[in-house]
Amino acid sequence: MASRGYFFVVLHALVFASIATSAFSQLSPNYYDYSCPKALSTIKSVVEASVLKERRMGASLLRLHFHDCFVNGCDGSILLDSTSSIDSEKNAAANSQSARGFEVVDDIKKAVDEACGKPVVSCADILAVAARDSVVALGGPSWKVRLGRRDSTTASREAADASIPAPFFSLSELITNFKNHGLDEKDLVVLSGGHSIGFARCVTFKDHIYNDSNIDPNFAQQLKYICPTNGGDSNLSPLDSTAAKFDINYYSNLVQKKGLLHSDQELFNGGSTDELVKEYSDDTEDFYEDFANSMIKMGNIQPLTGNQGEIRVNCRNVN
Repeated sequence: MASRGYFFVVLHALVFASIATSAFSQLSPNYYDYSCPKALSTIKSVVEASVLKERRMGASLLRLHFHDCFVNGCDGSILLDSTSSIDSEKNAAANSQSARGFEVVDDIKKAVDEACGKPVVSCADILAVAARDSVVALGGPSWKVRLGRRDSTTASREAADASIPAPFFSLSELITNFKNHGLDEKDLVVLSGGHSIGFARCVTFKDHIYNDSNIDPNFAQQLKYICPTNGGDSNLSPLDSTAAKFDINYYSNLVQKKGLLHSDQELFNGGSTDELVKEYSDDTEDFYEDFANSMIKMGNIQPLTGNQGEIRVNCRNVN
């Protein structure tokens, strides 16, 4: 009986791997080489101009891609506005009053469609490439983005609320959340390194600085000037000490108990992820290599391909 059970476990794993590989294989870094050879260079030029104008925009574009992929896969659903039939993911708790960069995506879409002569590049692919180019523009690593995603024709605020990891999550909750998306503990630690850039609102870290014990007291005191006990919920603080540069300071901060969010510091709090945090805090090369690999892995969460979905004319609306 035991061997039979093992057989079914192995069979299930092989079937899952086959499905994942099938979806993965339909995406290619060369997807637009013939249909629109200027697509990637056009996206890069708009992203670089936007990040040069406002460095925070790089973090915003990276965050949009993250939040898009964690809700029913990387399908551009986060870009859809609310309609009578769509409750926009922009209204989800993790995005409301904080998600930015939608106007830049509009600019990229317009420029790419002009370069291609027609709508060829999906909004989901634009997000994936813009995330990569934002990281590069802020001094981080590059990687070959696999392309060929198509855009969803619906969105769900409810799904976004249920799927995007929250800033108050424990380590076990973070691990489970990432596992539900096909990502492991290493992916959790390395993708959290996206918090190397950008800012967070006071409301997301208020409980951490006032009620948690796993935080440097001087660091907490500094944050209390930005984030008072009453009010100030929209006041901003950098996610790490070099918020405009993609580097390993995020991990160094965690080792010093200076993680801004409760969920950040959970990665270095006596648990199973401590050693990996220590490794990245000392080794930029390892972090960059692993971040690139995990971004490729995340970018392949349930993509719409072939005849699924559509190529939107306007990223904010279904055709």
